[in-house]
Amino acid sequence: MLLLVDFINPLRFDGAEDIADAAVDAARAAARLRKEFHAEGACVIYVNDNFGQWRSDVQTLLRECRKNGGAAAELARLLPPAKADLLILKPRHSGFYATPLDLLLEQLGAKDLIVTGLATDYCVKCTAMDAYVRGYRVAVPADCTAAESTARKNDALAWMKEVLKARIAPHQAERVSPS
Repeated sequence: MLLLVDFINPLRFDGAEDIADAAVDAARAAARLRKEFHAEGACVIYVNDNFGQWRSDVQTLLRECRKNGGAAAELARLLPPAKADLLILKPRHSGFYATPLDLLLEQLGAKDLIVTGLATDYCVKCTAMDAYVRGYRVAVPADCTAAESTARKNDALAWMKEVLKARIAPHQAERVSPS
């Protein structure tokens, strides 16, 4: 299963200007990975912040991102969900916290999760950690994540590799197979 964490993002937070360019680069790489999953008929799940809007939906989030222009609009252009993709709105950092993600993954028979998205050192890390403690095998394609600095990204990736035993590699360097 491919998880796309917080790519639908208006980029309105402290530090957004620091992550914007890296976020677009990560979205380009994640779009290529998503295309591979779609070609194989594999499941793609968007796990996205609701940005405090409890009545939000993906189309509203996409419109808001496009309206903001810049990197937020580019993220929306690169990674709009396809009809077959699934969407989980999350209220906090982890895709598992107070969401039906674990139940959905159980019903889909997932064993391996590929976690991508923003930010490597927050929501990606928290989602990967919660996946690991639930017994999923975790891979994090480094080129499909972004953080506010290279150091923060590299520190988070190193931690996930060491502590979560996550596979960390650019998605092209090691075939990350869909489950």
